[in-house]
Amino acid sequence: MKGGYAGHILRIDLTSREVTEYPWTDAQRRATLGGKVMAAQILYDLLEPGTDPLGPENVLVISTGPLTGTGAPSSARFNLSALSPLTGIVASSNCGGPFGTYLKKAGVDALVITGSSADPVWLEVSESGVAFHSAEELRGTHTSAAADALSAAISEKCGTLVIGPAGENLVRYAAVLSGERAAGRAGLGAVMGAKNLKGLAAHGSLKTEIADRDAFREHVRKWSATLKAHPLTGEMLPTYGTAGMLPDMNKLGIIATSNYRRGQFDGFDAISGQTMASTRLVSTSGCLSCPIRCARVVEVDGHKVKGPELETLVLLGSNLENADLDSICRLNVTLDELGMDTMSAGVTVSLAMELAERGLVDWPLRFGDVSGLAQLFDDIAHRRGIGDELADGSRVLGIRYGAPEASMQVKGLELAAYEPRGAWGHALGYATSNRGGCHLNGGYMVAFEGLGLKMKGRSTRSKPALTAMFQDLMEAVSAAGGCLFTTYAVIPAPLVRGAAGPLGKVTAAVLGISSGVLHVLRAVPRSALGIPMPLIPHIRAIELATGEKLGFGRFWEVGERGFSLERELNVRFGGSSADDTLPGRCLNERLQPDDPTSVVPLARLLPTYYRHRDWSDAGVPNKRLLSRLGIRPRSETS
Repeated sequence: MKGGYAGHILRIDLTSREVTEYPWTDAQRRATLGGKVMAAQILYDLLEPGTDPLGPENVLVISTGPLTGTGAPSSARFNLSALSPLTGIVASSNCGGPFGTYLKKAGVDALVITGSSADPVWLEVSESGVAFHSAEELRGTHTSAAADALSAAISEKCGTLVIGPAGENLVRYAAVLSGERAAGRAGLGAVMGAKNLKGLAAHGSLKTEIADRDAFREHVRKWSATLKAHPLTGEMLPTYGTAGMLPDMNKLGIIATSNYRRGQFDGFDAISGQTMASTRLVSTSGCLSCPIRCARVVEVDGHKVKGPELETLVLLGSNLENADLDSICRLNVTLDELGMDTMSAGVTVSLAMELAERGLVDWPLRFGDVSGLAQLFDDIAHRRGIGDELADGSRVLGIRYGAPEASMQVKGLELAAYEPRGAWGHALGYATSNRGGCHLNGGYMVAFEGLGLKMKGRSTRSKPALTAMFQDLMEAVSAAGGCLFTTYAVIPAPLVRGAAGPLGKVTAAVLGISSGVLHVLRAVPRSALGIPMPLIPHIRAIELATGEKLGFGRFWEVGERGFSLERELNVRFGGSSADDTLPGRCLNERLQPDDPTSVVPLARLLPTYYRHRDWSDAGVPNKRLLSRLGIRPRSETS
């Protein structure tokens, strides 16, 4: 390839401390781009059935995309993938911290980490190769202290990636931190902990080559201007952060409240992005090369700290019936320092509160009372007392105490902040997401069902086709190294501004009858869809960076390939259509007692979704689909 890639993938065996080149061809780069799709292919080739997620045989892939480190808008993203200790199936987690950019500066596109170190270790990745350093003195340290120690050991600017006590103690939803950004979901911090890998630091001075630098710079200039002029990426996110969506979520009745027993929260305004901006915001921040600047810096107790994002505000706020913004800000910092996913932690605690309320456990946990949560989270991170039970996540907890219907998870991964009974496309995304109850891997249909456009949430029309398409396209954006928030601007600004008016109604109606067109497009050879797609500027950026023609068809196919690879991996580890479901609460308990439409009609959505994807009734990709995507049966990859 002419640009976009450093050209090296390193395989690191922690057991033997051997470092080798992992073979990767330009054909594989074209097929996967990078990021999570590259990782899915590597895991597909290496992981064997029966792999223990916490065993040395698990493979951790840390991968970048062709846009990572190029200066394209919001392109500092990198990906971690492995078999998840929380779900038992494939997991990926995306991060916007500086590590990915510095990994490219070290001349490396990806790391494939196998084995397990006999002693605590951290890795230094540079242009000179990989150095192994003892992490014995870092045992038990919080994430910021660990990152500071790694940075102090290196004489130049670097990017770090570390775990905290939660990862070391194998909490099944432990996170990995790069700077203040977290690869939070599905317990990849516990994978590092099981490998005795405390962290990594990358540094170097290499620049990512750009095939057509002048045209690339001009494209980046126009793309950045579009993002800054858009009502979502140029106004709402910079001004209020992701939490600016809280008022609309509450109005739509889709804000997770009281362990998802309700969809509205009386105290929503106290924890909204608007309130945070007017009362506690000190400044905004963001990832490298990001013009959106959605991250918050807030002042709490006289200290400037990282502010919580929407998922954290909801899942530690309304979902616990907690309207104390300061407490959420403190708990957000506590969880980051411990190296723990704020989302899974919040949902697991909300289940524990409900269990206590129903008399199924005798624990001092009550909705609305968060006074002891900082200590509880510390107990979870160190697996002490009640914390040891909560450290395995909500699925295990719900089964253990006879309330699986109240465990708000899919495939073992706790749901995001959006109550699904008011947004059926989003609900279908939760159910079919490869990593479990994820709003992003699920296609984020809620952006069309109220948070952006105004499609009717409680409708099945075209939802399977739209969900599948947006799942694929978001996979492709991630593979390129882009931030998924940039996809908000794919919806033309006039449509967002006029969503509640005639234009918005017409757009929603057209989307509602789009299923047939999307089905035809999915059947057309991707090579025939090489049409320009200015609404998705990522495509042109990749072309100018790499020097390779891509087009909309191939871009879409990259995402479809990644989604199908992960699906095939899940089948390898026991996944089936039975796992494409939702918590019993969402299927059987009406959100509004007098409204029969306030449950999710998943049984009506799934068969159409499978047919649209060319999957069998059992939810498995058909052979003709695998052949079209160039995915070889496992027997041919050995």
